[in-house]
Amino acid sequence: MNAGGDRLFSMTSESRVTIHMAASLDGFIARRDGAVDWLETSDEFVDGETLDPEYVKEFLSTIDCYVMGSKTYETALNFEAQGFGWAYGDTPTIILTTRDLPKNRESVGFYNGELATLINEQLRLKYSNIWIAGGGEVARECMRLGLADEIRYSVLPILIGDGIPFFGALERDVPLHLAEVRAYKNGIVGLCYHVRND
Repeated sequence: MNAGGDRLFSMTSESRVTIHMAASLDGFIARRDGAVDWLETSDEFVDGETLDPEYVKEFLSTIDCYVMGSKTYETALNFEAQGFGWAYGDTPTIILTTRDLPKNRESVGFYNGELATLINEQLRLKYSNIWIAGGGEVARECMRLGLADEIRYSVLPILIGDGIPFFGALERDVPLHLAEVRAYKNGIVGLCYHVRND
């Protein structure tokens, strides 16, 4: 949905960089210790949409590349070790890190360098749909450098009071355009904002 016209947004027809995050209503993506035990919701919104597994599979197939920080990667590995599987399939996944981390699959690569160089000079030239999958520091740096074209925010029906913020402090205001709102039966609200280029 694009109610405002393409001229408002920084995205091009060649590539799009999306920041996606699930967070509490008060804007935290994890507890201070990194725990995300609150992600499972027991809420029920009768009028909400049901996420059809086939729709989800089709939607995820449109993502060409994931980028994430090392802590998000370690959380994903922990989920996999607990039997929840690897959420990113065979899609190329770039981990931003200066540490030596385990590599369990060919689709995972590691990057230690400037984020703008990675996004603008490497990934945008190769992929159409690039997703920043966490964490908060990576999301904030993307906004600070003007690298993101849209933000997809899955708001969970919980307040956790304190934790790691979605973005943290930004140096400037970032104007957005609300492009889509969806409410789901599990109480999660999905918001999609385009980053405006005013």
